[in-house]
Amino acid sequence: MKKVKITVIKCGWNQDLVDAYATPGLTPCDYNTEGMTFISNGWQKPKGLCDNAWKSMMEYVFALSHGASNFYDGELKDKKAFIASCNDGFRPVSFLIEALDEDVVQMFE
Repeated sequence: MKKVKITVIKCGWNQDLVDAYATPGLTPCDYNTEGMTFISNGWQKPKGLCDNAWKSMMEYVFALSHGASNFYDGELKDKKAFIASCNDGFRPVSFLIEALDEDVVQMFE
């Protein structure tokens, strides 16, 4: 099983949706900034990663850590990567998820 790197690649802000539907005072995402990185062992949410973001990507992190590749029939240049976004429609954050060559140290043998 491989470690998986998660990188924040874009923090969005949909002003039109905020103007139409949000309560006053809503601000951009304060959990993530572009360039932040996290390392997952494949099954646990990395410390500091938003719970909602993790829910949107955890299956892909698990799959990549176990050798899956070529998601969506080759739409990604890197076959051992995936792009996921959190489910916040006002302030979506996009993540690059990449399988690393480094093995996870097994807790149980």
